[in-house]
Amino acid sequence: MTSGGYRPRRPAFFGPAVMDTFQGGPDPAQRIEAAHRTAAALVEHARSGKDPDVTARIVALADIYGLDEIAELWAARPAESLPGALWRIYALQAGIRRDPVGLARAFDAGRHRAPVHEAVAGVADPPGPAEVQDMSDAILGGAFTGDLADALERAAAFCHVVATGWAVQADLHQHPDDHSLTRSAGDLARTGTELELAAKMWRNGELS
Repeated sequence: MTSGGYRPRRPAFFGPAVMDTFQGGPDPAQRIEAAHRTAAALVEHARSGKDPDVTARIVALADIYGLDEIAELWAARPAESLPGALWRIYALQAGIRRDPVGLARAFDAGRHRAPVHEAVAGVADPPGPAEVQDMSDAILGGAFTGDLADALERAAAFCHVVATGWAVQADLHQHPDDHSLTRSAGDLARTGTELELAAKMWRNGELS
């Protein structure tokens, strides 16, 4: 993301040298190693200082590289791994940016049925499009400069509230032969549960 003439630099730990290892049908072990190496380097680099520019570049990583490149590195890793957990919160951010209005409406529809998760997610009230986008950026920033477990739990809580909202919307508006919204709610609730597990593993020193 750029503004005011600021052009984010491409961090070396996530640059062409890593992507080049994938050319020509990489060995699966190399792919796994690259995923874990880049995730660990990203977290270590972010926590090595308190430079706001570094945090801004990390939050905007999908804008700098494209979500597809991040997916190429991390999406295949399970949620109970550092790259898998980071991928899920970047994918959540991307989903919010694609449809902030729809996700804000789903969050609003679900929050009163999931008040504990609403409180953990920490979306400003009332939860409009700008508020859910601010939350996703705050989660990513907090993942690298604060407590990663807290960030994962916030992302998980958001997933659970939106999944509840989609289920409510499905009950109200879905055609009897169309179960796509119900399936999406189930998938997102599962992602929320995976992120909760990742948060627990990080606190126990088991997420790598």
